[in-house]
Amino acid sequence: MEIFRVEVNCSLPGFQETNSQFFLTATLCTQVHIIDPLNNQIFMDFKNIHAIPHMDHMDRNYLIGSIHVFRRLRSSDSLYYAVTLMFRDMGLYYRNPSMIARKNTTRRRKEGRGLRVSTFYDQVVRIMGSKSFGNLLDLASGDLLDIPHTPRALPRVMTVPGIIDGYGISGADSDVISLPCRERKIIVANFLPLNGKKDSETGQWKFTLDNDSPMLHLKDGFSPDTEVVYVGSLKTDVDLSEQDEVSQTLFEEFSCVPTFLPQDVHKKFYLGFCKQQLWPLFHYMLPMCPDHGERFDRGLWQAYVSANKIFADKVMGVINLEEDYIWIHDYHLMLLPTFLRRRFHRVKLGFFLHSPFPSSEIYRTLPVREELLRGLLNCDLIGFHTFDYARHFLSCCCRMLGLEYESKRGHIALDYLGRTVFLKILPIGIQMGRLQTVLNLPATAEKLKEIQEKYQGKKVILGVDDMDIFKGLSLKILAFEHLLQQYPSMLGKLVLIQIVNPARGSGKDVQEAKKETYYTVNRINERYGSPGYEPVVLIDRPVPRFEKSAYYALAECCIVNAVRDGMNLVPYKYTVCRQGTPDMDKSMGLSDSSPRTSTLVLSEFIGCSPSLSGAIRVNPWDVDAVSDSMYSAITMSDSEKQLRHKKHYNYISTHDVAYWSRSFTQDLERACRDHYNKRCWGVGWGLGFRLIALSPNFRRLSIEQAVSGYRRSSKRALFLDYDGTLVPETSIVKHPSAEVISALKTLCGDPNNTVFIVSGRGKVSLSEWLAPCENLGIAAEHGYFTRWNKSSDWETSGFSSDLEWKKIVEPIMRLYTETTDGSNIEAKESALVWHHQDADPDFGSCQAKELLDHLETVLVNEPVVVNRGHHIVEVKPQGVSKGLVTGKVLRRMHEEGNAPDFVVCIGDDRSDEEMFESITTTLSAQSSSMSAEIFACTVGRKPSKAKYFLDEVSDVVKLLQGLANTSSSPKPRYPSHLRVSFESVV
Repeated sequence: MEIFRVEVNCSLPGFQETNSQFFLTATLCTQVHIIDPLNNQIFMDFKNIHAIPHMDHMDRNYLIGSIHVFRRLRSSDSLYYAVTLMFRDMGLYYRNPSMIARKNTTRRRKEGRGLRVSTFYDQVVRIMGSKSFGNLLDLASGDLLDIPHTPRALPRVMTVPGIIDGYGISGADSDVISLPCRERKIIVANFLPLNGKKDSETGQWKFTLDNDSPMLHLKDGFSPDTEVVYVGSLKTDVDLSEQDEVSQTLFEEFSCVPTFLPQDVHKKFYLGFCKQQLWPLFHYMLPMCPDHGERFDRGLWQAYVSANKIFADKVMGVINLEEDYIWIHDYHLMLLPTFLRRRFHRVKLGFFLHSPFPSSEIYRTLPVREELLRGLLNCDLIGFHTFDYARHFLSCCCRMLGLEYESKRGHIALDYLGRTVFLKILPIGIQMGRLQTVLNLPATAEKLKEIQEKYQGKKVILGVDDMDIFKGLSLKILAFEHLLQQYPSMLGKLVLIQIVNPARGSGKDVQEAKKETYYTVNRINERYGSPGYEPVVLIDRPVPRFEKSAYYALAECCIVNAVRDGMNLVPYKYTVCRQGTPDMDKSMGLSDSSPRTSTLVLSEFIGCSPSLSGAIRVNPWDVDAVSDSMYSAITMSDSEKQLRHKKHYNYISTHDVAYWSRSFTQDLERACRDHYNKRCWGVGWGLGFRLIALSPNFRRLSIEQAVSGYRRSSKRALFLDYDGTLVPETSIVKHPSAEVISALKTLCGDPNNTVFIVSGRGKVSLSEWLAPCENLGIAAEHGYFTRWNKSSDWETSGFSSDLEWKKIVEPIMRLYTETTDGSNIEAKESALVWHHQDADPDFGSCQAKELLDHLETVLVNEPVVVNRGHHIVEVKPQGVSKGLVTGKVLRRMHEEGNAPDFVVCIGDDRSDEEMFESITTTLSAQSSSMSAEIFACTVGRKPSKAKYFLDEVSDVVKLLQGLANTSSSPKPRYPSHLRVSFESVV
């Protein structure tokens, strides 16, 4: 039996996903074919399954059951897992997986078609390796991915690059290599930490590690037995016919998995969307006109999506889903978390952004802002270099998605659909050992002696920057010119050496920056230069590491004047080189006791500025101030230079790249600890995918189950919220529908029922809307007013009916309303509520906090409570809550001998959580109600103290109608000692 492709035809057009030899379209499945990819012929469909060879009776029945289940699936994830599950249980009973993969590999090589067949097979085995086929029926009801189970170690077998089989293979004819199960980290970045070159004579590729890549040194922070796999693109193009061989070599020798983006996709993805749109925007440059940045291009965006999808395919080709941690780097791959999370809900994802994150005002101009933001939120941990970047990200989440964050034991945490997304703020460090090795090279000492002689008697200020419009090259050079103007005595004694690294991108902005830099340098040198003296030395060529290190060691001052930059490690490297090493000191004839000095002039808009507190911080746009700071740095006393240098060196040496890597991975492991303690649902199509995580006991309320319990019970209590439960929250019409009134009338008419509407609305509105229901109880204003039926009087539930405190609260709230645009006051009979949902999110939250503190101070001796809720600050009498009123009703029923043995409580917001908790607490304290059946249910899938959920208001109405129909239908009479119940379990 070969490896076959599964093709699913659907009754509705839907989401499409291509995964090597696997094609699916998800919605309602009507037919499934299994196709041999070698001849593209249908091998099997559900009409001839009895003709499958080597399949016994049990397996055939299982596949028939699979057909039935497929017709019930509703999501791409469920369909994907169901098909892969079927493949595993059908195919792996009869064939050695390694032999299948090898046979197809050999066959494909002969045909010149690569190694792609076994990728689908491997996806099947790996993804379903921990799932038992008995879970298929659970999957059909949406529960497959939500069943908590303990992850188990899977033996890993490497066959070809990117393929991991989930079964141990043995046998003399097997050509695979078995590896022990080790902890593993998968590092994903735009480029692999490799340099590659093809030998023109032999035609062979030669690859070496790129020691300048920070990605390579992340492993320094991992435990020694950790296996590290790198996924990314090569910096050079590889012909399609050579890609399989190169992949094999890179995986075997370097543990690297290349992505091989098509050339047109790579150009649009990297040089287009990343460098022309994301990079400028993240550095606060808006495309205000065609000459000032590139306008948003939908074609470039599609290339960005495609590239991230290819990266996701490669990651899924190497991951051991339940064990490996994935660490994604930088803005090139902001959609990758969405693709990975959609395929496996419990994947362990970390992301670190190495660039700035712009303010919300800038970021919100991006047409695809929400897709990228949700992509990051599909991670477990998101890292930033500075709090400023994290603060801007949080502001975007607040303004665009309405999310709230809090500090949890020193960590910033976002509550996102039941998941906790943690934020980490930690600037990256450098690999000091590598830099010190370069300093010890004889070539470094020789170069240092050479330039010391060249610039003898002169003070050197050093700048090392990329050729980029955001590096502030022209501003730095203009500031140096101003220094020469202000201090003529420095002419001939002061030199600015500017090393320019090759530009990472291309475009007219780079050419304009280069043209302006050359023009300014030439003008200054012509004006202030003299024979043997060049004020500004511009080195615009690739500079070897040893030569650059020599310049670092020479310079008395280093200036980084970027107008916006992510981190910038130049100051770190400069400080370490000024410290030197014993071997370098020996080569230069220096003693260990020689004083070490360094001075830094840093832009306040770069990521390393907050960490290096001894630096002179400047506003790069203020040329005069930068000039004065440069002069202060070179004229500073040696003792102060030593103190500043020592402070910087101590920080840099203890916060190297190993420390950074170790700290991030420790927090990532902590963030993923409760993955298997929650039930997960994927919602949304395409890039709008989101994962909802809820308690493992939280499940959809079965109307049949509730009706069955209702039918068996003798005394019942029903507590229903109003807005968002009986009436849609977004509906303009606030009175209940005829269906709701009819159901409530029937339920209230049953003498065995006690039905209450528990709402925050006023008693007048509720009385008017629910007037047809004669026996309906109403608890208005969160239970301050209570009425057992239409003919009874309203009872006040507060400890005190004195509302004199309103005279104190209302003027204060009015003051905050006047100073907070978009806010308003809601006056209830028993409470005053200040709303700020329409105000600026940040300012509204700030004002709400201030108002809360203000009211708590002035009302300290009043019989009221001040609460802050979702976009509100509420003042109400003590002893008023939905929880208290439901407890009061249940206790009264118990005292009257009508203790309920069936309770339904349904609500949709925070205040209803008090009801859910109160019902459980009250009934557990009543011995006669210990066996009561409780259905606490929230509307919508969200974190709740309730055990059940219904998706929307229409489901609540159906439930009420089902219960009402039971009350109105005649009940069969059975002997009191005999009760029979039939329940279907699917």
